[in-house]
Amino acid sequence: MSECVLAATVGGVAQIALNRPAKRNALDRATIAALSALLQRCADDPGVRVVQITGTGEVFCAGADLGEMQAQAQAVEADNLRDAEQLAAMLSILDSLPKPTLARVNGDGYGGALGIIAACDIVVASDAAKFAFTEVRLGIIPAVISPFVLGKIGEGAARRYFLTAETLTAADLKELGLVHEVVPASLLDAACDRITQALQKGAPGAQAEAKALIRDVGRAGAPNRAAASQEAAARLARLRVQAEAREGFSAHFAKRKPSWRQD
Repeated sequence: MSECVLAATVGGVAQIALNRPAKRNALDRATIAALSALLQRCADDPGVRVVQITGTGEVFCAGADLGEMQAQAQAVEADNLRDAEQLAAMLSILDSLPKPTLARVNGDGYGGALGIIAACDIVVASDAAKFAFTEVRLGIIPAVISPFVLGKIGEGAARRYFLTAETLTAADLKELGLVHEVVPASLLDAACDRITQALQKGAPGAQAEAKALIRDVGRAGAPNRAAASQEAAARLARLRVQAEAREGFSAHFAKRKPSWRQD
């Protein structure tokens, strides 16, 4: 695996780190390809319970690699489309991963970094980190990340920040719904460990189904909510008779830990 992304699995937690600190962990083709491969490996590995993504050094991710972007300006449209589709595919894998995902945002994040943040389930950020949707200042738009970001911040916020490229704090991102917790850098690991421990208490199959439920019901408009609720009831009934649910209820009433808990 490419050294532009580091990975290790410890206690069921796949720890993935963007590893181009000299380039502020910018997303070039090699990094995106390596990250896609690692995420797919995590999805397929039953030993992985939680996936954590962070950056090495002092920056989480500077977004797209500007050197590659400059070269792309001279490329034909088909080449640019291929690169954009590569990023879209990686974000799609992350967004639909059946395992819980946690972004450990250790520093600044710009452009495409906000796509990674938006595609993760839970986000903890250092209070010193700064962010921006910088694309319009380069004459482009945050097209590939937009479906993931708008799902979190909504159209109203996007109308401002996609257009102004204003610098945002971690507290701003929390208010917008992109970040769940903001902590001092010294407490980042403790916060992530606490959330990881909570995640590992859940049943892995149920968590995968919960993620699918959120995606599907979240797409239902107001007129379709009743039908979506009925469909969700069918999902619950299907899960309730499966082995994982039986184990969960049995453990609860027996006052013991279910089989999937290792703590």
